[in-house]
Amino acid sequence: MTRDDVLTLVREHLADELDIEESSILEESRFKEDLGADSLDLYTLTQELEDTYGVKIPEEDALDLLTVGLSVDYVAARAGVTLADR
Repeated sequence: MTRDDVLTLVREHLADELDIEESSILEESRFKEDLGADSLDLYTLTQELEDTYGVKIPEEDALDLLTVGLSVDYVAARAGVTLADR
């Protein structure tokens, strides 16, 4: 698994969940302000990431993951993706 795999999953999930184009989802995109995600959207994304990658994302950490890139980095770091995969 690479960091790009995590990014692809996040983009696919958000595009489907928010009914937006996958290409419009950038690493610097903010979930709420730029993508229009609400709390339920973010909860389902967190659940999918936890289930897919076997990581636990505590609520206090999830509150700090404001952008796509921050979330990808968080999951990648805990799922054993190395910097070489970035």
